[in-house]
Amino acid sequence: MIEIGKYNDLRILRHTSVGLYLGDESGEDVLLPNKYCPEEYELEDIIRVFVYLDYDERKIATNIIPKIHLDEFAFLKVSSVESVGAFMDWGLEKELMVPFSEQRLKMEEGRWYIVYLDIDIETDRLFASNRLDNYLQNVALTVTEGEEVDLMVMQKTDLGFSVIVNNKHKGLIFQNEIFRELNIGDKLKGYVKKIREDNKIDISLQAIGFEKSIDINTDLILDSLKNNNGFLQLTDKSSPEEISSYFGMSKKAFKKSIGNLYKQKKIIIEAEGIRLIQEGKS
Repeated sequence: MIEIGKYNDLRILRHTSVGLYLGDESGEDVLLPNKYCPEEYELEDIIRVFVYLDYDERKIATNIIPKIHLDEFAFLKVSSVESVGAFMDWGLEKELMVPFSEQRLKMEEGRWYIVYLDIDIETDRLFASNRLDNYLQNVALTVTEGEEVDLMVMQKTDLGFSVIVNNKHKGLIFQNEIFRELNIGDKLKGYVKKIREDNKIDISLQAIGFEKSIDINTDLILDSLKNNNGFLQLTDKSSPEEISSYFGMSKKAFKKSIGNLYKQKKIIIEAEGIRLIQEGKS
């Protein structure tokens, strides 16, 4: 069955005046309009397309990459608000609707919101929902402490920032552990710092454990040195704000990392900054 809201690998069946008809193993077919057809192709070729419903509620294929897929979250902009709901730009010709019933607060034209892409199983219509808590659960966790996870920044709170974890769970980054600018909708990597008894997930942007943290931070510093002609105007005397602004890490983590690099004879610490030791020199 050709799945709506997802990529499908389909076989080119025939060419018509309106485009290519593509099919799957079940015998179902779908139109790929002329404007989306590849310049070169042969019948029986397998191509990957995204499938959704057109204005006539028929399945249609496209080679355009949408900004969100079924069962995923994304940060999208409201193009207009109409009598049936809000419409969002998701990169495709037919805009994505957010029914009023799926809006946590009334959406406004021109503003950006995090939404989840769902499907009405009775009509096969895709719709977006801003009621994010309906799609996040912390009852059956699929993460463990220390694990690297994918994050999307969801909301600023009194304690820090709530985040979507691995597209499934809700987590929290405490304010005193944030050493970089975060914005709603940002996608980044993080680490499960702690899972509390109530299954609340504490997230860290730094790797858990001294060795892991040191490895990641030292690699970051080394890469920055190499990209800046071997010198950075930062030392262990630099302010926490300067270090956080440049590297997104705490001053304590920075000092540990440059101390480790110094012991490994990879850098020298000068009065004005740190300098990369070229290979073969000491």
